[in-house]
Amino acid sequence: MKQSKILIPTIKENPADADIKSHQLLLRAGFIRQNASGIYSYLPLAHKVLRKIEAIVREEMDLAGGVELLMPAMQAAELWQESGRWYSYGPELMRLKDRHSRDFALGATHEEVITSLVRDEIKTYKKLPITLYQIQTKFRDEKRPRFGILRGREFIMKDAYSFHSTQKSLDDIYEKMYQAYINIFSRCGLNFRAVIADSGAMGGKDTHEFMVLSEVGEDTIAYSDSSNYAANIEMAPVITKYEKTSEKIEELEKVKTENKKTIEEVSSFLHVSAEQCIKSLLFKVDDKYVLVLVRGDHEVNDIKLKNLFGAANAELASADETKEILGCTIGSLGPVGISNVDIVADNAIENITSAVCGANEEDYHYKNVNPIRDFQVSQYTDLRFIQEGDLSPDGNGTILFAKGIEVGHVFKLGTRYSEAMGATYLDENGRNQPMIMGCYGIGVSRTMASIVEQYHDENGIVWPVNIAPFDLHLIAVNMKDDDQSALAEELYSRLKEAGYDLLMDDRQERPGVKFADADLIGLPVRITVGKKASEGIVEVKVRKTGEVQEVYKEQLADTISNILTSL
Repeated sequence: MKQSKILIPTIKENPADADIKSHQLLLRAGFIRQNASGIYSYLPLAHKVLRKIEAIVREEMDLAGGVELLMPAMQAAELWQESGRWYSYGPELMRLKDRHSRDFALGATHEEVITSLVRDEIKTYKKLPITLYQIQTKFRDEKRPRFGILRGREFIMKDAYSFHSTQKSLDDIYEKMYQAYINIFSRCGLNFRAVIADSGAMGGKDTHEFMVLSEVGEDTIAYSDSSNYAANIEMAPVITKYEKTSEKIEELEKVKTENKKTIEEVSSFLHVSAEQCIKSLLFKVDDKYVLVLVRGDHEVNDIKLKNLFGAANAELASADETKEILGCTIGSLGPVGISNVDIVADNAIENITSAVCGANEEDYHYKNVNPIRDFQVSQYTDLRFIQEGDLSPDGNGTILFAKGIEVGHVFKLGTRYSEAMGATYLDENGRNQPMIMGCYGIGVSRTMASIVEQYHDENGIVWPVNIAPFDLHLIAVNMKDDDQSALAEELYSRLKEAGYDLLMDDRQERPGVKFADADLIGLPVRITVGKKASEGIVEVKVRKTGEVQEVYKEQLADTISNILTSL
């Protein structure tokens, strides 16, 4: 491809609204352009990268037994109403009406569509299992689109769905998909972790996220320093064993703590550690209010709280709700004397002695608070976020944190959608049974951005060989020089015949502009035709290492083959 004939609008400076490297470099190198907030055009270079990622995805999905199809982006509201998600999915679902005032949604995901399709076409266990997948644009009305194509309102996704007659069949396919994802992200050259995750609005259980390690990641991964254990921080269980101290139990004492509301303020004022304080927070779990207790140095994990009650939502009660239900402000809240809501507590609270907590009265706290004597807890369980330094849940090593970008997610959905939507089959005994489902998603456009986050330097992108939009960047320093232009055209033809996909910079630009653009674009190997063209000598530079060598044109094909093989 001649660079003069392709759209690559490079930019010298970082755009003001681009905060992370992938956003900056994909804009500067002419890969993407913004059309509206969270909505981007993928220009020719980006389109080639996306096709290469998609090719890897298709190969691995096909090897795992998937069959590709394509479903509509516009989905009838009736399907979402059948599953119940029309009302529960939230404002991220883009809704619209047609000219007949019928409700539709732009596909944020396709569980409803695929379930209705299989429901209508498969009636017997003999046709199961089956795994269907697509690669398609998805739409989600993000409240705050950011980081370029890492969190947009329109994005490219591979989503797959499997249907089964037995749990073992689902387990088998899940393992195949899990391995396929490892293969996909490994082939993309990514440094990633497969972590235990929460299924969220998707429903189901037994789920893993595939997280690319990156400081710009919006998710925190808890991982062991001594094993392969890794989990999303919300899902990592705490296995710490707490022991009750042997100090003397004193009488309950109410003390004035004027204008002291936070754990830090109260503990400093009363000269106690945060570990000796009880943090009390009122949560609304679906339609029920629950008082949750954790130690002062810990934080309530709302996902664990939600899962404890099997609830759809668990959110912190507002100040007004806290005042209405418990008659006090958030900063003075405590469990002593509370009887109108259930109290659940983290395991650390059970063995706490002579603690400090709110007295349910403005500017007052209790000292020498002890469980059982001073308040009753309906259940002790793991309700806090794991912390760095905690014992790893698998018992091997201690926990460290890392930031990650979610690029893939696999779920065991079970019968969540098949039961709601009547997707059943006849089993061996002629009985109707709900299909058991799995769901497997990859953010294709997000994967491209994640690769850039891990593969760049101060000069631009450094594409892995099998993902790069072109294999080679052939640069004629001066196209007006007859020797240079003739050699460049000769090499262009030869290398194309040899099977290489190359970009030839034939523009009438200064050498400095051409070299800067080449570094920005980041193709694996740069071939420069310059002053020694008359001697048949070119300069070959490896983008990743910066290694430069002069090569005779007769040796060029072998040199390039050796370089690309070694990268």
